[in-house]
Amino acid sequence: MKFPLFGRSNAATEQKASATGPVIAYHGSGRVAWSPRDTVSLTRTGFSGNPVGFRAVKLIAEAAAALPLVLQDAERRYEQHPVLGLVTRPNAAQGRAELFEVLFGQLLLSGNAYIEAVGGEGVPVELHVLRSDRMSVVPGADGWPVAYEYAVGGRKHRFAVTADRKPICHIKSFHPQDDHYGLSALQAAASAIDVHNAASAWSKALLDNAARPSGAIVYNGADAAGLTPQQYDRLVSEMEMHHQGARNAGRPMLLEGGLDWKPMGFSPSDMEFQKTKEAAAREIAVAFGVPPMLLGITGDATYANYQEANRAFYRLTVLPLATRVAAAVSDWLSVMAGEALELKPDLDQVPALSAERDAQWKRVSEAVFLTNAEKRHLLGLPAVADE
Repeated sequence: MKFPLFGRSNAATEQKASATGPVIAYHGSGRVAWSPRDTVSLTRTGFSGNPVGFRAVKLIAEAAAALPLVLQDAERRYEQHPVLGLVTRPNAAQGRAELFEVLFGQLLLSGNAYIEAVGGEGVPVELHVLRSDRMSVVPGADGWPVAYEYAVGGRKHRFAVTADRKPICHIKSFHPQDDHYGLSALQAAASAIDVHNAASAWSKALLDNAARPSGAIVYNGADAAGLTPQQYDRLVSEMEMHHQGARNAGRPMLLEGGLDWKPMGFSPSDMEFQKTKEAAAREIAVAFGVPPMLLGITGDATYANYQEANRAFYRLTVLPLATRVAAAVSDWLSVMAGEALELKPDLDQVPALSAERDAQWKRVSEAVFLTNAEKRHLLGLPAVADE
């Protein structure tokens, strides 16, 4: 069943397709070719194994999912609607914030997010977010997806895409070299994540060795042949057992048989590793669009700077992401509902933007040359007849 949307008639069906579609279709799947840069590996090293990446993803996903959403059309804003009820309670196990947090997390980690619609005709009964690393796009002869395949444990489920209904809503980030999949911030920050993880591993190794570089044990005995293999093995064993690790820090060393300890200090290049780690952390934060001070990275963390950073975080990162995702979901659900609906964040309920919104409301309300309908339009409200 086809529904007319946005006032357009279905009387004359018009075929629209890009001329480059057939070329794209036979180019290949377009998956990322770098083996260490696949979604699973990047998620493990950049999210599960990196505190900066973990906090950046959580901060963006939680902030975007917590934004209140409003549903409206060209005439009014709805307080109750089947689509609004579905978004508020998408399934039995998740609420709106929980589902959208998973959705934003998948989009940030992989560059792709997939929502499954469960139900028959009309508005779906439930919505579920599917794992991006398990989903594959099946392109057709014209380059557009004809199906989506979800693979788990050697088994695959195929979601067929028809003209009347799309069971999967695919939201992807911009990728200049891929026709079917998006580019994630983790992929852009992969090198910085490797540097940050290597610096953390280096710091851990220093702690395991009493938080300082090892010195040298010099043999000054009369025997020119040096230590026997048995003596060498015994010395190594005693060093590992009694003088390495945090619990043995500061423990005195007893040397015998012509052995002498020569301590070694840090070289200037060795002292730069902490700055290298901080620089890598900043690069990760920049890739995700999070001000470094919001992640606890050292800098000018004054109250005024923190306020401005939080406002910039919402204005430049959270709102564009939430607005784009809400628009994609509302367009997808509008087709199934048969209505031209718009789902978007309610900016008047975002505390970080309260000062900007108050100034805008005051400026618009004092514009006497504008009609009430024009004022409502400028404030993002549906137009109504002037009183």
